Amino acid sequence: MDHGPPPLFNQGVSARARLAFFSFLAIALIIVDARVQALDAVRTGVGVVLYPAQRLLLVPRDAASAVGEYFVTMRQLVDENQRLRREAVEQSLRVQQAAALEAENARLRRLLGAGSSAAAPSLLARVLYESRDAFSRKLVLDQGLHAGVRAGQPAIDERGVVGQVTRVFPSTSELTLLTDRDQSIAVQLTRNGLRGVVFGDGRGLELRYMAVNVDVQEGDQAVTSGIDGLYPPGLAVGTVTSVQRADNERFARIALQPAAGLGEHIHLLVIAVDPQAQPPRPAAEERRADERRGARR
Repeated sequence: MDHGPPPLFNQGVSARARLAFFSFLAIALIIVDARVQALDAVRTGVGVVLYPAQRLLLVPRDAASAVGEYFVTMRQLVDENQRLRREAVEQSLRVQQAAALEAENARLRRLLGAGSSAAAPSLLARVLYESRDAFSRKLVLDQGLHAGVRAGQPAIDERGVVGQVTRVFPSTSELTLLTDRDQSIAVQLTRNGLRGVVFGDGRGLELRYMAVNVDVQEGDQAVTSGIDGLYPPGLAVGTVTSVQRADNERFARIALQPAAGLGEHIHLLVIAVDPQAQPPRPAAEERRADERRGARR
């Protein structure tokens, strides 16, 4: 049964003929282009004409790619920024630790130098903490009876006398600072050799029981005299900061600034002296004592 259109509507070349013709034409053009490259100019012209349309069609793809690259770059920058900040903090911490260690080593070298100048042996102790007693100035050290610390032994830093051990425990000890009201120390002025006794007043030091006309000036350096047999002679105690003389008073009021860095300690040297030992007496006094003993016989 024929389903094609009636003969009345058949016009022109049939579809099969057109397909065959165009197929043959396409093959011919391909062969000609491959042999003599005659269509290069045509291809170039078509490319120039279609280039704006191609760029327009590529805009969505490029925009999507740029947005994705932007977010990836931002994330990378955020991560790198965080990493650099962390490295900067770590580097700063290492620098601070190195500076602290260098300062501590310098203090220890000065402290050991101060200990070598003392005649008696000394023990290095670390300050654990400061006592919370509001009415006294005390430090707790990490050395006690097991290390040979005894009550009454003095302690120094690289600048001078700090205080005296007042209580001792098996592994720790308590040091009362020189500025405490219960502390006193025999001193000698380096300028003129004048001797006296310095007492703590809770904040600083006072050279007490000195006559109004005593030869003491601001800036005089006070060092341990050694006559008490407890502190080795020559250790720095303080500097005279003021001398007040009143006509109606018997004694001058002499204030001193402590030489040691009170409240700034990390390590101290405890001088291993025997607090029970008697202070050395001058040779003349020894001769008089011998004469008295001989007279009794």
